[in-house]
This record gives sequence, C-alpha cells and structure tokens, in this order.
Amino acid sequence: MASLPITVTLFSIAVFAIGLAGTKMAKVADRLAEATGLGEAFVGALLLGGSTSLAGIVTSITAAAHDRPEFAISNALGGIAAQIVFLGIADLVYSKANLEHAAASAATLVQAAVLVTLLAISLLAMTGPPMSVWGIHPASLIIPVTYLFGLRLVSEAQRSPMWNPQRTDKTWVEEPSGYEFKRSNSIALWLQFVVLAVILAIAGYMVGTAGMSISVQTGLSESLVGGVFTALSNSLPELVTTVAAVRQGALALAIGGALGGSSFDVLLLAFSDLAYRKGSIYHALETQQVFVVALTILMTGILLLGLLRREKHGIGNIGFETVLLMILYVGGFSFLVFRI
Repeated sequence: MASLPITVTLFSIAVFAIGLAGTKMAKVADRLAEATGLGEAFVGALLLGGSTSLAGIVTSITAAAHDRPEFAISNALGGIAAQIVFLGIADLVYSKANLEHAAASAATLVQAAVLVTLLAISLLAMTGPPMSVWGIHPASLIIPVTYLFGLRLVSEAQRSPMWNPQRTDKTWVEEPSGYEFKRSNSIALWLQFVVLAVILAIAGYMVGTAGMSISVQTGLSESLVGGVFTALSNSLPELVTTVAAVRQGALALAIGGALGGSSFDVLLLAFSDLAYRKGSIYHALETQQVFVVALTILMTGILLLGLLRREKHGIGNIGFETVLLMILYVGGFSFLVFRI
C-alpha cells in the first residue's frame, strides 16, 4: 500500500482529471443533442448523466468487489444527493430567474419522478426482509428495468408532452441554432464523447482505490470517506457540466444531466450488488445509508415541488427549493459526520 502523501496526490490528480473532462463534456453533449435531434433533456438524462457517472460506477464496483459494501453504497448515495444540490448551485449561477422556473418542462418532471421511484425501490430493498438469488437481490434486477422504462417516459414526454408549462418572459425554450452538422462532424463529436468517458472511468478507478486506501490509513469511517469525499470528487463532472450548461444557455441539458446522473447512480446499487459476492449488499449496510436514501428522496421531492411551483424570483434571485436543498444537504451530512 502506498504512503498517505502518495495516495492523496493520486486522489488529487484523479479529481483534477474528472473536473477537466467534465468541463469539455458539457459542450460536446450540447452539440450532440442538436446533431442527433434527440433534444437536450434526453441527451442530458442518458448520455451526459450516464457518462459523468462513470467515475462513480467504477469506484463503487471496485469497492464492492473488494468486500467494502459500506464504502460502495455510500459513494453511490452521496453522489446522488450531491448532484441534486448541484442544481441549487446552478440556480445561483443563472441570474435571469429561478432555474426551475426557466427550465420547466414535462421531461424534467418525469425525470424527477423516476428518480424518486428508483430511490424508493432501493429503500424497500434495504429495509425489507433479507432475500437473494445467487447472492443477488431482486431489486438489483428491478432497478435497471425501471430505469430503462423511465428513459422511455422521458423521451415520450419530450417528444409528445401531454401538457406544457405556462410560457412567461423568463421561460427558456429549446430552439435549434440553425447550424447544419455534417456527418463527419457528428462522428468527431461521438469520438470526443467516448474519449472523455474513458478518461472519467480511469479517473474513477483511481479515486475509488485511493479513497479506500485513505480510509484505511486515516482510520476515517468508510461512510464518511465514501459518502462525502469520494462521492463529491466523483460528482465533479456533474457539477462542472451542470454549471457549464447553464452558462452556455442549455438549461434543459443542465437539469437533465443532474437528474439523469442521479438516476443512473441508483444503478450503482444494482451493479455493486452484482460485484459483492457475500450475499445481498442491501443488507450489509448500516443505518447511515438508509438515512441518506430517505434524505435524498426528500431533496428530490422538494426539487419536484420547485419545478411545479415555478417561483420566478426568490430570496437572492433563487427559488425556495434551492435554499431548502442546501440546508438539507449540509445539515444531513453534518449530522452523519458528527454521529460518526
């Protein structure tokens, strides 16, 4: 095992790589949304959300395969909560109006509802009676199916919404730029996207192994290291891409990427269960992980209320949901830190 200074250095290099690749990915994803005609909300949910979660996926699977279930799940759940609060940070960056007011759409509402559903399934698995087939909990099969069905609902809501939000002078509407993408340009964009995704995966492996080593060498709880330090580091792509998307005016991409990344991170629970070979990973957890799931469901519900209410301007030009999300995140994880 490498010394603590070397481990911290490797951890820092990986975090820097994640931030750098995530910054570039926002621009590439926005251009892909227009080049493919899929739209920002769907590209944010599937491509951006999934790709920026690669670092977290590798980290959690690596931890689970090394019989560190607490670290694996804390990393996944901490990343979900962080991505939701990142939307609050993006709201601070967007000065024209409350972000949830400007970017309201049927697709974003569906994404938030899908996230709550996925989290509820995982909570049932954690608190229900122990069960597994070949060491795999049934929830680990239900979660991916629900995720795919949710993507279909997001696509349908974007393509043929059954309702539309009331238009105001602050409502953002996705419109094509009129620029014609050539086939060669589209191929180049896909290649860039794949390269950035590979960088995120490699950096995620470095963060995971370094994070577990830091936990052992410092004596810090795996819940603390995985749920806060490693989760925040792995979530840097979401923070960077969300803020970058807002700055370039791609609001649906910003919300879609954050909610899509959060939904994709729930899949980490299923992937970790497959990698963990000592039975169901859901029942190898402590009460801290159950607390974080409940906290994340509450945070998502508040975000959903913000998307529905569509407050145009609030305190400091941000919505009530942004204030509550930050209070809950800081308060909830501070509570865990002091308990640990």
